[in-house]
Amino acid sequence: MLQNKRVAIVGGGSWATALAKIVLTNVDEVNWFIRRTEVIEEFKRTGKNPTYLNSASFDVSRIHFTDDINIVVRDSDILILAIPSPYLEPTLKKIRRTMRSKIIISAVKGMIPEKNQIVTEYLHEKFNVPDENMLVIAGPCHAEEIALQRLSYLTIGCTNRDRANQLAPLFQTSYVRTCTSVDIIGLEYTSVMKNIYSIAGGICQSLRYGDNFQAVLISNALQEIEHFTAALSSVPRDIDASGYLGDVLVTAYSKFSRNRQFGQMIGMGYSVKAAQLEMEMVAEGYYGTYCIHQANEKLKVKLPIVDAVYDILYAHKSPMYAIQELTTHLQ
Repeated sequence: MLQNKRVAIVGGGSWATALAKIVLTNVDEVNWFIRRTEVIEEFKRTGKNPTYLNSASFDVSRIHFTDDINIVVRDSDILILAIPSPYLEPTLKKIRRTMRSKIIISAVKGMIPEKNQIVTEYLHEKFNVPDENMLVIAGPCHAEEIALQRLSYLTIGCTNRDRANQLAPLFQTSYVRTCTSVDIIGLEYTSVMKNIYSIAGGICQSLRYGDNFQAVLISNALQEIEHFTAALSSVPRDIDASGYLGDVLVTAYSKFSRNRQFGQMIGMGYSVKAAQLEMEMVAEGYYGTYCIHQANEKLKVKLPIVDAVYDILYAHKSPMYAIQELTTHLQ
């Protein structure tokens, strides 16, 4: 499946950089779309991404950089999307070439805010990409640990299991192991929702709730994910697997979690705008909270943690009051 296939990375952030590091272990060269020309020039000069994950070194002779999304689409068979969800649609809207025959792998941990859609739904609707040509990357895997070559596990999801198995070797290295799943919807929504629960955990830490409560919070969070994804799709899933539970845990507890950091700042009294400006990185959970809350208007699944985070971020409810109220709904 990978033989003679041209692979592209779309995005210039830390996760895109980590994925490029992984992929270049398994292919001779990659095409790489980075929006800012000055970043490309500095990358070529130093062999490192000057903005993100600067500890990772690259042989730039194996990378074909471009700031033109249409060039990377034209010259690639497999596109790995690793752009923060708020910026994904503005980037993809510039594409003037057919995407139907491309294999598209989404590493986006969020939804399209303007459309309130998961990425695969958007790609199918906007570009008519067949289900069997769309995959997702999920699981507990921080970019910073990939740069350090710490053992990590990824789940490759596709409605076509054979296609997932064919593409999984692209992401296998001595320090990254993979498994596959047909539950693409469950994996995508878990990738969105785990960021919300990470924000909740960060808020609770700043409010001095202890480890005992955090454990209860995440236990209940997993139940929310299980009930919500069951309402969306009847595909069998093991919610305790690393693509679900593992992703929730690492995002909720890791020092590398930007969503947890965002939540900590909100819990300390920062406004949303002030927290975003100080972080200088995208906390996907801020946008995911709105999207999941809106999606649940129809499904009516009980999501008290999502509701509490929504009330804090969008209804401007006091974090202290909202979490205190939330405690009565957990068990």
